Amino acid sequence: MAVWDDLTGQAEAIAIFRAAAARTTTGDGASGATTESASMTHAWLITGPPGSGRSNLAFAFATALLSPGTPEGDEAARRQVDARTHPDLTILSTEGVIIKMETVKEVVARSQYSPSLSRYRVIVVEDADRMVERTSNVLLKALEEPPERTVWILCAPSEADLLPTIRSRVRSVRLGVPSIEEVAALLSKRTGVDADTAERCARQAQSHIGMAVRLATNAEARARREETLRAALGIRGVSSAVVTAARLLAIAGDDAKSFTAEQDAAERAGVLRSLGVEPGQAVPPGLRGQLKALEDDQKRRATRSLRDGIDRILVDLASLYRDVMMVQLGRESTIINRELAAELRVASSATEPAGTLATLDAIALARHRIESNVAPALALEAMLVTAIRR
Repeated sequence: MAVWDDLTGQAEAIAIFRAAAARTTTGDGASGATTESASMTHAWLITGPPGSGRSNLAFAFATALLSPGTPEGDEAARRQVDARTHPDLTILSTEGVIIKMETVKEVVARSQYSPSLSRYRVIVVEDADRMVERTSNVLLKALEEPPERTVWILCAPSEADLLPTIRSRVRSVRLGVPSIEEVAALLSKRTGVDADTAERCARQAQSHIGMAVRLATNAEARARREETLRAALGIRGVSSAVVTAARLLAIAGDDAKSFTAEQDAAERAGVLRSLGVEPGQAVPPGLRGQLKALEDDQKRRATRSLRDGIDRILVDLASLYRDVMMVQLGRESTIINRELAAELRVASSATEPAGTLATLDAIALARHRIESNVAPALALEAMLVTAIRR
């Protein structure tokens, strides 16, 4: 099975990367980009909306480049890439809010090494938009003077999220939003859920592949999403808007904890095991610094996970009020949250389309405010006040 077979909904982008990987097997170098669709270059930028499969495509391309003699992906290379253990693969990512400059400097230094097993050393930068400007400038220097056998693959929501100087040194490939049918087929194949559940999860996730997989495999996530939408539909005054904002924050917190708790426990157990500390044994003072560093990393991940959880709630609320608008405009056949059709009809009769549009604008503003470090509770309260229905 080719490494590209696990991807969905991005036929044009897959064709570009597949052709570039095939070109490397003919002996062409990685430097000197051309305008040909099959050309290979030293730096790529994959852009697309969240859930479009940017990282999946980046690692599929990395697998093809690291596979000896075949652009379809060697099985041994695929296992190593999946486990993130291939010696010629470096991953630059963060579980915090931003990517640290020290981390970028370490990866840039590693990019100068020659590949040990493959034709290329491949560096995948996930969430490249999480670099501040001075950190991006460190990466820029590496892209300006790349080693002959190093390939950079950057991922970001859009080209506008990166500095113009970086955009000018990479080849951009834009991804679209896969269809609900394509995501549903992927869910059935990957998780084994029945066709109805797959369609429902793909639709409610709005074709966001990662979220669709989570909804399909986690009943609690589905329940939290439904509670979120019903809570918003129940707002009748300022006091209930404030109470609902607090509840939505609690739901986001519960979702973040469920997402990170198991990983945190496994990481802590692994560190203690590597330090020779038995379960239940007190940590010696000389080793507490290493455990403290792990806890700090986990706190940063928890902060990001909470922000991501709040943003997911706002995306779900946007789908809800988009549905209200569709019902008001007589387009009920296009609604996303079909399971709430009766409640949507009631909500649509309680206000005019202009009021619903104001709520959608308030949701977009709340997302921007939270991204700008406004207190989430205040941003949610201000947004939900616009959602009051009599």
